[in-house]
Amino acid sequence: MTTHKPSSATASAPGTPTPTVPAVPAVPVPDPDAGRAVHAADRAHVFHSWSAQGQIDPLAVAGAEGSYFWDYEGKRYLDFASGLVFTNIGYQHPKVVAAIQEQAAKMSTFAPAFAVEARSEAARLIAERTPGDLDKIFFTNGGADAVEHAVRMARLHTGRPKVLSAYRSYHGGTQQAINLTGDPRRWASDTGTAGVVHFHAPHLYRSPFYATTEEQECERALAHLEQTLAYEGPQTIAAVILETIPGTAGIMMPPPGYLAGVREICDRHGIVFVLDEVMAGFGRTGTWFAADLFDVVPDLMTFAKGVNSGYVPLGGVAISAKIAATFDQRPYPGGLTYSGHPLACAAAVATIETMAEEGIVEHAAHLGETVIGPALRELAERHPSVGEVRGTGAFWALDLVRDRETREPLVPYNATGPANAPMADFAATAKRAGLWPFVNMNRTHVVPPCNIGEADLKEGLSALDQALTAADAHTVTGAHTVTGAGPGAGGGASA
Repeated sequence: MTTHKPSSATASAPGTPTPTVPAVPAVPVPDPDAGRAVHAADRAHVFHSWSAQGQIDPLAVAGAEGSYFWDYEGKRYLDFASGLVFTNIGYQHPKVVAAIQEQAAKMSTFAPAFAVEARSEAARLIAERTPGDLDKIFFTNGGADAVEHAVRMARLHTGRPKVLSAYRSYHGGTQQAINLTGDPRRWASDTGTAGVVHFHAPHLYRSPFYATTEEQECERALAHLEQTLAYEGPQTIAAVILETIPGTAGIMMPPPGYLAGVREICDRHGIVFVLDEVMAGFGRTGTWFAADLFDVVPDLMTFAKGVNSGYVPLGGVAISAKIAATFDQRPYPGGLTYSGHPLACAAAVATIETMAEEGIVEHAAHLGETVIGPALRELAERHPSVGEVRGTGAFWALDLVRDRETREPLVPYNATGPANAPMADFAATAKRAGLWPFVNMNRTHVVPPCNIGEADLKEGLSALDQALTAADAHTVTGAHTVTGAGPGAGGGASA
């Protein structure tokens, strides 16, 4: 059973979710000349991630506030991607901006070997909210290096070389983290020498185990993991790392009992269990951490993104007492110049306090249960391109299909160029309607700021409705509507 921290972790949250919902910002007077200058400088000098540099045309952004951002032409977009799923409290929250300004005036930076107030307080507030005994916090600059250090800790703690991770996963872009990643972004950097073994995690809608129920999917996925361990040699495995709820890979809710089953397998074989909460953590799932939904405590837990809404780069590893004790007398061979940077930690303190004071975590849970989930399932009833709806809190995905009966994806796996045209059409339609979508392969994710107002949310869902009509044109039924939700379309919080 999960051991929860003292009630002080949520004591300041109000009984009824009443976050301060920012007003829709007024867009400044358009300045196309400035926009062209920004764009020209970007194309001349900025090297963008995950991109063929000659094939991209990045939008020049003039400003952002709350759940919106806008360009230099004066067009405003409702951000259903929360940046890269990190602006959990929206853009420019005044309390966090003020905290960064105050910290900059007081102490803008300091080396990590010292005790600094902002760093200590951020660690305390995070440790209060993590499950179980994850009470020691090692700060990093972001999620990828948090994963790097979690794996290093596990290997040093166990003295074993290998790490198991799922195919449908993303853990970061640094060398170890990208090898742990399961999606195609790994391929270009995967030399096969990183000590990583991949396995299939559960995903009932596209089950690799030919399961037809959640119970079967859970049982067969655990059996597959056991078999993988047996073939690799359990005594060689340092860690199993999973995203508690996979993010970019598709927001697949693990079936009941799966994470507890992985926990039991790891305990039985002396393997460190690592949960990656970089995207799912800090309110995104309607709980402080997604692990709280499944009553599971890992040995190590990585975080970033929502810890301070991305205002200043920050990530970290929450460490259990047992693993922390490994390094009581033995130096930990790792560190970063900016570990626990004061500006980043001050932003984290202000973000966590604001989320507690304004009931933002509870608000995310409320939105998922009463607005987002029901609305997405209603859209699935009307749009043949929607194969499945899944998610929780402010963390949802629509699995878009060409054919509901066969569940053929709307575009092929890892499609590019003309093969990706249906998703490109969907995204372009959404943007014309003033919605900035999160799109990955054949999916769109609905991941707005956790404190978005219901009126703004419904505006975004209306624009999503228009974009799905564009996707419908690429299905086997064309633009015709259907009355049934299709296989799995009403899945809600399960696959």
